[in-house]
Amino acid sequence: MKIIVPMAGRGSRLRPHTLTTPKPLIPIAGKPIVQRLVEDIAKVLNQPIEEVAFIIKDDFGHAIENRLLEIAKSLNAKGTIYYQDKPLGTGHAIMSAKDTLIGPCVIAYADTLFKADFNLDASADSVIWVKEVKNPEAYGVVQLNNNNEITALVEKPQSFVSDLAVIGIYYFKKGEELRNALQNVLEQKIMNGGEYQINDGIKMMMDAGKKFVPGEVAEWMDCGNKNVTVETNSRMLGFLHDDGEVLISKNITVENSKIIPPCYIGENVVLKNATIGPFVSLGNDSVVKDSTVRNSLIQSSATVLNASLDNAMIGNFAKFDGYFTNVSLGDFSVLE
Repeated sequence: MKIIVPMAGRGSRLRPHTLTTPKPLIPIAGKPIVQRLVEDIAKVLNQPIEEVAFIIKDDFGHAIENRLLEIAKSLNAKGTIYYQDKPLGTGHAIMSAKDTLIGPCVIAYADTLFKADFNLDASADSVIWVKEVKNPEAYGVVQLNNNNEITALVEKPQSFVSDLAVIGIYYFKKGEELRNALQNVLEQKIMNGGEYQINDGIKMMMDAGKKFVPGEVAEWMDCGNKNVTVETNSRMLGFLHDDGEVLISKNITVENSKIIPPCYIGENVVLKNATIGPFVSLGNDSVVKDSTVRNSLIQSSATVLNASLDNAMIGNFAKFDGYFTNVSLGDFSVLE
């Protein structure tokens, strides 16, 4: 099994946090989004992962590329880096990794996290992972027949089609079938919104008689902007705490401070006269003094002083000193 992760976008809706760090490498409960994504996919598939391919921009840099290769290595898989030279849509991005599109593949967009427990339908040519939503008119949804097979993909339906939204994770029994369909999309210049889309390749496969079925996930979490990323961090902390995962490092300094779980606290964190939690992630080497922090995401080497924070997101090496609450502070920023 192979996992292909398109992640060439920088994440403009999450600025300033993505000015120095691509969105898929923003940590959620102590791990980068993309790492949690591929680990959770591997758990659901419950089979060896042969390769993890990351599709990125060519300006991400060697440090980020090496970090991605380490994520693949942690799954005992080969890591491959591909570059998308132009932002021409999901279909174009996936075709940047066409050499990996052979045999069983999962394609997963790197701003999605989920919880699921289902078995892949071995009789299907493809599984599209979906989540029931209350407002399907805001999403792309699948249309099903009486045999629970997907017959169409409908983008933001104005009248009810179904309430199963596509979350951006797909399984293909034969990756080369998607590759061939997307090659036709590119050659025929089939574009929507000026971009080549995976949906047009899927529609070609459906027209050729391929069987698509839904795989419904229990939880679907987005990391599109600051508020939903902080919310996703909180939800993930709750899930991990309920699963009994150890989230607080032993190598921390705690003086006259209180930790209210669930919280993730990394290595070498210093807490003095502080109340932390619930639903807080503190990255390695961070310092929090004379402060109360809850429902917040603070990255590595940050300093928080004299603060009362709620729904805050603070970047790497940032310093915050004040009495503000709803904060979004990027890497290397100072607010005193």
